[in-house]
Amino acid sequence: MSICRTDRPRSIVITGASTGIGAACALDLDQRGFRVFAGVRKEADAQRLRQQASERMVPLMLDVTDAEAIAAAVETVAADVGPAGLFGLINNAGIVVPGPLELVPIDKLRMQMEVNVLGQIAMIQAFLPLLRAARGRIINMSSISGRVAAPYLGPYCGSKFALEAFSDALRLELRNWGIKVVLVEPGSVATPIWQKSREAADEASGQINADAVALYEADLDALRRVTQKIADNAMPVEKVLRAVRHALYARRPRTRYPVGTEARLTYRFLRFLPDRLRDRVIRRGIGLP
Repeated sequence: MSICRTDRPRSIVITGASTGIGAACALDLDQRGFRVFAGVRKEADAQRLRQQASERMVPLMLDVTDAEAIAAAVETVAADVGPAGLFGLINNAGIVVPGPLELVPIDKLRMQMEVNVLGQIAMIQAFLPLLRAARGRIINMSSISGRVAAPYLGPYCGSKFALEAFSDALRLELRNWGIKVVLVEPGSVATPIWQKSREAADEASGQINADAVALYEADLDALRRVTQKIADNAMPVEKVLRAVRHALYARRPRTRYPVGTEARLTYRFLRFLPDRLRDRVIRRGIGLP
């Protein structure tokens, strides 16, 4: 069933639509009748979306850390949607910088924040006039890592905690214009991010002094094993798509959508434990000695 009730389809901008959750959202919403502007960084990804989607799909060459690219995207979208404005902005672009915080290079940590936090805010600032025209919705793709921090994912967790705080503030600030701000908080999802994270971790380890890496060797070995198990049992992306659809369709969407058993347990239980007990539960749960 399509959400569109007029001759002109409602328009959605999605960042990080090359693979994973972003690509799945772009294709799903295209099938449901939306005009989807899908942010990608490579022409090959744009071409793949064109082949899989309807003629409504519009790939955008978009890097959320590039102000000129964002401005060009706004110009393209504005020319297309006109006074109808933008129905939704889905901020999905993100990267994972793994590793012990002691050893993560500051430039890598800065890039984590640039993509996962500042890039999302830059997109919101740029598209707010179009969203205001349509009383649109902002959906920020967070994570259970935005509610409870995990060891060796400090940069990523920090970025998601920040995104949660920014989203809470925006929800209050944009209420006067009827703009809904929603957080989707998935647990482990079966997407290419697991392979990308492992590759990033291996690359980072190769660039760090071996003696320093050895300090964390036991923990990192245990973490690799449990990460593979989590990836093997990750939930299908369709569960995330259902949350996104509800956030777009519902007259009064929830402020947060924890997705999956991990996320629901974290949301309802783990985050309320005393700090030291939570630390023990997390370390034991991910197999750290």
